[in-house]
Amino acid sequence: VAVPVLEPEAEPSRDIILVGSSKPAPGSCRPRRGVGAYEVQVDRRDIEGMCICCGSLQVHTQHPLFEGGMCAPCKDKFLDCLFLYDDDGYQSYCSICCSRDTLLICENPDCTRCYCFKCVDTLVAPGTSGRVQATSNWVCFLCRPFPRSGLLQRRRKWRGWLKAFCDRESETPLETYETVPVWKREPVRVLSLFGDIRTELVSLGFLEGGSNPAGLKHLDDVTDVVRRDVEGWGPFNLVYGSTPALGHACDHPPAWYLFQYHRVLQYARPRPGCPKPFFWMFVDNLVLTREEQTVATRFLEADPVTIQDVCGQAVRDAVHVWSNIPAVKSRHSALASREELSLLAHNRQRTKPPLQGPAKLVKNCFLPLREYFKYFSTELASAL
Repeated sequence: VAVPVLEPEAEPSRDIILVGSSKPAPGSCRPRRGVGAYEVQVDRRDIEGMCICCGSLQVHTQHPLFEGGMCAPCKDKFLDCLFLYDDDGYQSYCSICCSRDTLLICENPDCTRCYCFKCVDTLVAPGTSGRVQATSNWVCFLCRPFPRSGLLQRRRKWRGWLKAFCDRESETPLETYETVPVWKREPVRVLSLFGDIRTELVSLGFLEGGSNPAGLKHLDDVTDVVRRDVEGWGPFNLVYGSTPALGHACDHPPAWYLFQYHRVLQYARPRPGCPKPFFWMFVDNLVLTREEQTVATRFLEADPVTIQDVCGQAVRDAVHVWSNIPAVKSRHSALASREELSLLAHNRQRTKPPLQGPAKLVKNCFLPLREYFKYFSTELASAL
């Protein structure tokens, strides 16, 4: 029986423009922001006193990537959207205002950032978006060697600004790690417990191909694993674990996988104060009870999100995810009511296993790790 999907909040459509495209630029910029930009240029208004995302003068904080202010609504949108990626491996929203309008893509192969026409034409110069379209191999405002383009001034040490911004403004208690410059990125080292994410990480370019790629340690049973074992295999940058899928034979009750994952996770964690990025993810394939989910939230110190596999208007599969990977806990993550998920789990127990396993459902959640680790393929579109 198909489970109906809650109607998601409508979002504007989004186009992505690669340089060299002949698609015309959209209409004029937001009047309020255009007036603010004029005042900064002509009347010498301090750009830090204006929200560079929308033009509001009700500044709440400073933009973490570029000089300028940011109002409270734009700050909330920025926190929600900054690390969200599309299936093509590029970020889904403008890196300045987090608009989902027509976007220009940076063609630096190590960059995934996009910029909307409105920001480029307002903050750099009118008509800049059209000139960018006619340019081959356009490099964005965070990648080019010079820091200023019109009113758009890249902040010095913007990676540190971004970390401080997320730690200060985010409601989650989880720490945000500073993103890593491309020349300092190293291959990710993964400990995969119970569920195997080898295929997903290879297809995303984080692991090299092969039957046993370097950088990944997979364990189905950790009963006899002790701290010395994990420290000898490590250090690890990502620890993944999951409960078994419904309908699959397993040797332990569902809660066993949660408790064993939490135990091994403590062994793999870096020492306090270590600045190196360390990420983790635990996936429940709808087998934990409500009480066990509450225990998971307390042990992992993070609230879960629900990610769905949707076909038309029906939910075919869903998982609960606890993680500290950026943007996993976003309001844009798919949500479903407890009643829907209970019905889905009941239906799955009576039918054949779902088309996708839990690792495939959460695959795109790993894309923000491109900001931290080396990847071996830049042709994500063909791999996905």
